[in-house]
Amino acid sequence: MIKCGITGFNGNLGKTFITLNNKFNYIRFKGDIGKKKEVNNWIKKNNFDLLIHFAAIVPTSTVNKRYKKALSVNYLGTKYLVDAIIRYNKSIEWFFFASTSHVYPQKFYKISEKHKTKPSSKYGKTKLLAEKYIEKNLKNTKTKFCLGRIFSIIDNKGSEFFLRGLLEKIKKNKKKIILDNLNHERDFLTTNQISKIILLLWKKKITGIINIGSGIKTNLKLIARVFATVAKKNIVFKFNNPTCQVANISKLKKIGFKAKKLNFKRFFY
Repeated sequence: MIKCGITGFNGNLGKTFITLNNKFNYIRFKGDIGKKKEVNNWIKKNNFDLLIHFAAIVPTSTVNKRYKKALSVNYLGTKYLVDAIIRYNKSIEWFFFASTSHVYPQKFYKISEKHKTKPSSKYGKTKLLAEKYIEKNLKNTKTKFCLGRIFSIIDNKGSEFFLRGLLEKIKKNKKKIILDNLNHERDFLTTNQISKIILLLWKKKITGIINIGSGIKTNLKLIARVFATVAKKNIVFKFNNPTCQVANISKLKKIGFKAKKLNFKRFFY
């Protein structure tokens, strides 16, 4: 059975990934990814065919409030993994790092992997630092790596994530709801779709940087209107300068991925 090391297995994406594929023997990292000794011990004691690195502090609001902690987890935790792989000369066949579209500026449509990086958030900064460390230090090793830049996720749980927070705001507000900063185009996938893409990347042994998105743009105002209609609430939008962050998924299409338009009601009602 294929041995799969996995960090962040308790997160939304980690849980879905494990549930979706029961053919792997999962070796879970149960320590603190920000503690070098714990990471070293895990890598030293185990042998993996592949390593999926999901562990991260994700919501941008949380990263903004706890940037030092986010840097410790998102960047230093990744650094410790890479250093341990090299130190103990582990021949891990494939290393997947869950990165983010936040490494790109929020201005362009559609964004290819060749687009110049300019993090649009502190969260993006932590992930780009980790990306660069992986590229620099694993390029001349036996471990092949894939940096998956994940765009927006529709079914993240918890009000700290944008869509769930927006839904709760609309439901709780009894009066006319005024919403601002929503005139933006974004690219959504489900955790199930993302997990299937990662498995496909593993099977094809894809390396380097790849966008993980649908390539389909969705306006956040339209999602708010869906939520408001179902909740029977009136909403008013304040003007804001629009941005667009949608993936060019040419590379994904070449390896067999086909995107489907999502029904937002299905995930929230």
